[in-house]
Amino acid sequence: MEEREQHEVEKEKKEQNDAQVEEHTEEPKKRKKKDEIIEELHKKIEEKEEALKTLHNKHLYLQADFENFKKQKIKEKQELLMFGNEVLIKELLPILDNLERALEHASTPENSESIVEGVKMILSEFLKVLEKSGVTRVDAIGKKFDPTLHEAVFQEARDDVEPGTVISEFQKGYLLNGRLIRPSHVIVSKAPDIQ
Repeated sequence: MEEREQHEVEKEKKEQNDAQVEEHTEEPKKRKKKDEIIEELHKKIEEKEEALKTLHNKHLYLQADFENFKKQKIKEKQELLMFGNEVLIKELLPILDNLERALEHASTPENSESIVEGVKMILSEFLKVLEKSGVTRVDAIGKKFDPTLHEAVFQEARDDVEPGTVISEFQKGYLLNGRLIRPSHVIVSKAPDIQ
């Protein structure tokens, strides 16, 4: 029995030794795996940091591009405000030339009829240029008074016209593409006072 016990004790010792040897061989394997995992994680972190730097640089470039775009649009808007009427002005310059010529001819009294005709032609030419630009006159005389288009400066008692009708105009009104830019200054009829 002693032999048997001794054999079992030896067997146990051997198993413990084997376990210790196995532990020692597994420990470097585990350490090796941990080191590999840590190294992989460091590589992934570096890749992510590189990707983040790339995205950050792209963001900075886009921000700079957007700022340049905003500056360009502001410049274009300023130029549009400064030179937007260039086409209209170019069309008005010949009318100005014609008015200057009419004034030159006005210095001689025998040309009065031709001056009147010339000024009428200039006015017609001027109105055509305005119409091309979207400007139209407000129709007032004979129309019902409309406070959105007309500004009454005086009322006149009349029995031949319905009360509230525009009977004369001091200053013509104008619309620009359908929007009122100047109302007509008008005289409006009213019912005669009953005595």
